[in-house]
Amino acid sequence: MQRLIIVIAGTLFLIVNSSPAQSRLDTLQLLHDVKALSADSMQGRKSCTAGSQKARRYILAAFKENNLRAFNGSFKQVFSFSTRGTTCDSATNLAGYFPGTSSSLCLVLSAHYDHLGLVNGQIYPGADDNASGVAALLAIMDYFSRQQPRHTLIFAFFDGEEAGLHGARAFVDTPPVDRKKIALNVNLDMVSRSEKNELYVAGAFHYPFLKPYLSQLAQTSAVQLRLGHDQGENAGDNWTASSDHAPFHARGIPFAYFGVEDHSDYHRPSDVFANIEPKFFINAAATILAAVLVFDENLEQIASAKNPASGN
Repeated sequence: MQRLIIVIAGTLFLIVNSSPAQSRLDTLQLLHDVKALSADSMQGRKSCTAGSQKARRYILAAFKENNLRAFNGSFKQVFSFSTRGTTCDSATNLAGYFPGTSSSLCLVLSAHYDHLGLVNGQIYPGADDNASGVAALLAIMDYFSRQQPRHTLIFAFFDGEEAGLHGARAFVDTPPVDRKKIALNVNLDMVSRSEKNELYVAGAFHYPFLKPYLSQLAQTSAVQLRLGHDQGENAGDNWTASSDHAPFHARGIPFAYFGVEDHSDYHRPSDVFANIEPKFFINAAATILAAVLVFDENLEQIASAKNPASGN
């Protein structure tokens, strides 16, 4: 599917007044991508549906446009899972990479592209959850297609998240590289709206060596970057197991999970493009890109700080 850059009403002023961090991203394409992925034609992107296949074609077109490299000649990892008595036997992760200029360490950047599909005849578009994470990851991919990273960056778009993190588990169980070379997972899930201008990043509680990098980033971020949602007994406040970073964590691979708190449209048909907050979304994507750049610059230190008995 051809990906077209279009001017979206009300966003031009964001480009004119963009910060240096924002100017690294193709912000018009960022907004177009989240709109396209949450369109009714995608039918909510539920795993093993025509809408899911259409979303895959869209993402694969971006892979080719950005000259992402494939592992063993294919971007696809097909797997199956069962939930509530129904089997999905054609679920598909999409992954490719940009090689780094130094060392053999890898950084996995991830976002799930599936959502809830049709429920009782209504489309659940999943604009924030998680077309936003996919669009932000595509924008970061575009940046690194023009700027080679120091370390290998793997771009992973997972299927089957809504049914139980199945795609991330399949990826971590049979990764395309030696698991020991994966130094960090940066996971994006719901990053496009916040009335408080707050973007959370979880992971530093479990991996405190990440805190200095994130705390420094928070001082200059255009959004209020807050560390948290990764400790405590209240499951609603602890996001450690809430998205695709969880299987990485279970293998002892450090993670930084970027997301917003739940809003009134979470898992509802009203999670539509019209409710995206463009200024926040652009700033959030720029903040995540800045984090990836910092992690890429310091990946050896991050890798050496990991517990050598982590089991990954």
